[in-house]
Amino acid sequence: MELIEIRKKLKKVQDKDRYEHTKGVMYTAGCLAMAYGYDMQKAMLAGLLHDCAKYLSSEEKLSECERYGIPVSAYERKNPELLHAKLGACFANELYGVTDPEILSAIIWHTTGCPEMSLLDKIVFIADYMEANRNQAEDLPKVRALAFKDLDACLRLILEDTIAYLAKKKSVTDPMTQKTFDYYKENK
Repeated sequence: MELIEIRKKLKKVQDKDRYEHTKGVMYTAGCLAMAYGYDMQKAMLAGLLHDCAKYLSSEEKLSECERYGIPVSAYERKNPELLHAKLGACFANELYGVTDPEILSAIIWHTTGCPEMSLLDKIVFIADYMEANRNQAEDLPKVRALAFKDLDACLRLILEDTIAYLAKKKSVTDPMTQKTFDYYKENK
C-alpha cells in the first residue's frame, strides 16, 4: 500500500493532533534516514504507521492483545497505553499489508526501545520524540541537534530524560525502557 493511501486511512481513524504528529514522525524519520544512509521510504512508512493502533481505548487494546495472542506484562496491564506499539505492528501487517520485519520491529519498539536496536528502530524512536509538533521535553533543542550527529548519544539522552521525567512524576519506568537505557549506557 502506498504512503498516500495509508495516510488517507489513518486520517479517518486518528484525531487531528494524532494525525499531525503521525505525519511529523513520518517526515522526521525520512530526514534521519537520509542523514544516516537508510532507505527513506521504509523509514517514512515505519514513521507513518508507528501509532496506527493508538486510537483504541485501553480496554480495546487489552482485548486486541488477547485476540492476537500478544503477551501483556504486569506493567503493560497497568499502563495499557503502551500496548499500541505491539498492536501497531499487528495492524501494520494485517490492515496495511506491511510484512517487512524491520518496519514491524521499529513500530514495536518506538515507545520503550530495546537493547541492540536496529538503525530503523532508533530512527523511529527518535523521530517520535523530536518531531516538529513536539514541544514538551526540556532537552528538545539538544535532542534535535544531536539526532543528526550521533544517533546513539541521542538515544541515550532521550532515555535518560524519559526516566528522569517519570521519576519526577513519581511514576514507575517501564522495565524495557530501563533495560534499554542500561544497555546503551554500558555498551555505547
